[in-house]
Amino acid sequence: MRWITRPGWPGNLLAVAAGAITTLALAPFNIWPLALVTLALFYLGLRDLGPRQALARGWCYGFGVFGAGTSWIYVSIHTYGGASALLAGLLMLAFIAAIALFFALPAWLWARWIRRNEAPLADALAFAALWLAQEAFRGWFLTGFPWLYAGYSQLDGPLAGLAPLGGMWLISFSLALSAALLCNLNRLRERKGFLVTALAVLLAPWIIGIALKGHTWTRPAGEPLKVAAIQGNIEQSLKWDPAQLNAQLALYRDMTFSSKQADLIVWPETAVPVLKESAQGYLDMMGSFASDRRSALITGVPVREVTHNQRRYYNGITVTGEGDGTYLKQKLVPFGEYVPLQDMLRGLITFFDLPMSDFARGPADQTLLQAKGYQIAPYICYEVVYPEFAASLAARSDLLLTISNDTWFGTSIGPLQHLQMAQMRALEAGRWMIRATNNGVTGLIDPFGRITAQIPQFERGILYGEVVPMQKLTPYLKWRSWPLAMLSTLLLGWALLAGRIARTV
Repeated sequence: MRWITRPGWPGNLLAVAAGAITTLALAPFNIWPLALVTLALFYLGLRDLGPRQALARGWCYGFGVFGAGTSWIYVSIHTYGGASALLAGLLMLAFIAAIALFFALPAWLWARWIRRNEAPLADALAFAALWLAQEAFRGWFLTGFPWLYAGYSQLDGPLAGLAPLGGMWLISFSLALSAALLCNLNRLRERKGFLVTALAVLLAPWIIGIALKGHTWTRPAGEPLKVAAIQGNIEQSLKWDPAQLNAQLALYRDMTFSSKQADLIVWPETAVPVLKESAQGYLDMMGSFASDRRSALITGVPVREVTHNQRRYYNGITVTGEGDGTYLKQKLVPFGEYVPLQDMLRGLITFFDLPMSDFARGPADQTLLQAKGYQIAPYICYEVVYPEFAASLAARSDLLLTISNDTWFGTSIGPLQHLQMAQMRALEAGRWMIRATNNGVTGLIDPFGRITAQIPQFERGILYGEVVPMQKLTPYLKWRSWPLAMLSTLLLGWALLAGRIARTV
C-alpha cells in the first residue's frame, strides 16, 4: 500500500491496476463496493506527490480506467472498421493514451493548488468537488466522452436513491467524498471534534440514499400503454448493403404485421436504412397499418434536408400512425457519425470512411415526439449517456425512448455498459423508458431503473410489455446539477484560497 503513495514506477503500475478496477464496479460485473476501492486508491496515490509526479500518476490511473473499460473500441475498429489487428491495437492505445489526460490534468491541479493534507475533512470535500469537475469536463470537452462514470456503479447499490435527487452526479460526488473520508479516518481520530463531523458527513449520503431508494417522485399521467419493440438482429456487414435493403424492409414489415396489437410499435436506430424521402411510400404504408390498429409506429431513419441550397444528412427518428414528429440526433459519435478533421483522415483506412459517417448535428430547439397523445423524449444511441442533455428532454416528457444499433460493440461489454446508463436515465427522471436496439439489449425500464422485460442479445424477436406515462418532475429534473455545481465551485474556491493563505503564512 505504501507503494501507491510514493513516486516511481511501482506506484504508477498500481495506479493502472486501480483504474482498471473501475470496470468491475460497472456493468456487467456490478461489484459496486469496488467503486469506493478505486477512488480511494486514486486519492491515496496523489497524497504525497509533487505536481509532475501527480500528472504521471493521474495519467496512469486514466489509462487503466479506459484501457479496461473501453476495450470494445478495438472491436469497432478491427471487426467493423476494416483495420488490421495491429493497426486497430495501435489506434486503440492512442485513443486511450489521449483520453487518460482527463485524469492527468485534475491530478496535477490537485497536487499543485488544491490538496490540503493538514485539513483532512476539507481535503476530502475538495477531492469530491474536483472529481465531479473532472467527470463533468470530460462529458463536455470536444463533444465529450461521458463513459465509465463512478456513479453508475450504484444503480443497484445503496446510493441509488440519490439519483432522482441530484442525478448520477450526486452519486459520483458522494462516492469520491466517502472514499477520501475513509482514507482520512486515522488522521481525523487525532481531532475528535472533526471526527464527529466527518463521520456525519460520511454517513449522510448513504443514509439518505438508502432511505430514498424506491421513493416515488412521479405519478402516472394515464393508463399503461402496450409496447411491441422489434429487434431485427441484422449483421452490421449487411446493414448498409444496397442489395440487402428490400430484405431488411420486408423483415421489419413482416415482423410488425405478425405482432400482437400494441399502442406503440418501436423499431431500432436506422431500422429503415435509406433516406426518409426515398422510403416515404413504405413509411406511409406502415403508417396506414399502424393507424388501422390504433398504434403509433416509431422508427429510426436517416433524414436529408436542404437548407440554403446545401444538403445535410441527419440520424433521425420519425413517428407515423397515431403519432407525429421527427427528431434529428444532436449528440453525434466521433468517427461513427462524423469524422473530425475529415479532410485529413478520410480515405486513410476503412474506419475513417464508414457508411453514414457524415451526419450533421440536429438543432437544439426541437419538439418532442408525440404518440397516443403523450410526449416522448427521444434519444438516439449515444445521446442517452449525457445526463444533462437527457434531463433537458425528459423534463418535458411523459415517456423516454432510446433506440440504438449496438452491433458496433460486437460481443464485448460495451452494450451492457450502454444499457446501464439508460437505466440510470430512467431512475433520474422517474419515468419509464423503452429501449429498442438492432441486436440487443432491447428492453423496458421502469422509473426505478429496473428492467421489467428484455430480449437477449443476438436474437431476433419482438418484445412485448407495458409502460406507464408519468408526470411531475424529480428534484434532479427540476434543478439539474446546478446546486451541486455551485457547492463544488465553492469547495474548490475555498481550497484554493486556503492553500494560498497557508503558503504565504
